[in-house]
Amino acid sequence: MITALLVIVILVALIVAHEFGHFIAAKLFGVRVDEFGVGYPPRAFIFGTWGGTEYTLNWIPFGGFVRLYGEDEKAQRGPGSLVDAPRWKQAIILIAGVAANALIALILFILALHVGIPRVVDTPSAHEPTQLIVSDVVPGSPADAAGIKAGNEIVGIADTAGTRIIDTLTPETVTAFVRSHPGEALEIDYISAGEPKHVTAHSAQGVLRDNAGTPALGVGLVLVSNESVPWGEAIKGSIPLAYNGFTQTIAGLWHITSSTASGDADLSQVVGPVGLASVVGEAARNGIGQILLLAGLIGINLAIINLIPIPVLDGGRLVVVIIEAILRKPAPRLALQILNTFGVALIILLMVTVTYNDIARLLA
Repeated sequence: MITALLVIVILVALIVAHEFGHFIAAKLFGVRVDEFGVGYPPRAFIFGTWGGTEYTLNWIPFGGFVRLYGEDEKAQRGPGSLVDAPRWKQAIILIAGVAANALIALILFILALHVGIPRVVDTPSAHEPTQLIVSDVVPGSPADAAGIKAGNEIVGIADTAGTRIIDTLTPETVTAFVRSHPGEALEIDYISAGEPKHVTAHSAQGVLRDNAGTPALGVGLVLVSNESVPWGEAIKGSIPLAYNGFTQTIAGLWHITSSTASGDADLSQVVGPVGLASVVGEAARNGIGQILLLAGLIGINLAIINLIPIPVLDGGRLVVVIIEAILRKPAPRLALQILNTFGVALIILLMVTVTYNDIARLLA
């Protein structure tokens, strides 16, 4: 129940932030905002009316909206009408929602880093607790044969004589220890999915492609810290987090699009609102920092998805505005209605498919 509420809070906050971006841009450019709603109709009550805008709370708690004067072109013309605003102003108002999501994501990343999230450190500061995490495993290596996976935490390693290096577990000390015991059986203690495990693996040569003569287990190791960082470092560290989030999301969407075009689309791993509950639940078990990080990543996803040129999304509406600017006349209303109907149908189909996959994963 708590996880479900947390999912709703995250989604509502991010969508309301998106709509607030549209709201601010519309106000700045003199476009009248008739209503700013939290949740979707039917209406629960009105907070009040300020500056010609009604602020409302609605019964369906899955987002929010702004209702702009002249948005649907139903005889709403004249001063303050969106449809009569210059095309460049319309474009900025549309993009402002995406910009708001990107800005909120950046702020969430800063907060996450300041609170503390797992991050790779080269040289930890004095008394800074760290974990030795497996970053990758060479296929067919001794580590792979022993069942060690990326993401496992190494907590101890010893030779048959019982020589251990638990107190000094770093990538460098483990590597040196393995190289000093060529071909020997090594006892490895590690944690996988919260469970302690113990395996025996023999270091071997020929594991490393670039250094075949060096004994190795075939694992990449990194030191990870959960310590909070100062605000300055958090601001600096949020930029690569946001960049990686954007590039990975775009790459994922491109893969889905290209595989769909070739008839090989696989949406089974795409997570929708139902599947998001398990993801948020896992993040909640790892602390507030992980929740903030996940919320930032969801914000980036919302920003990019809204830029997809599908009718009814901001990207689709932006394409229409650009076409109208080139043609210097409004697009035919019938064509817009057909495109919007197609866009709604496509989104509903995608949501049904993703939700079905979410439920199938939960049942499995």
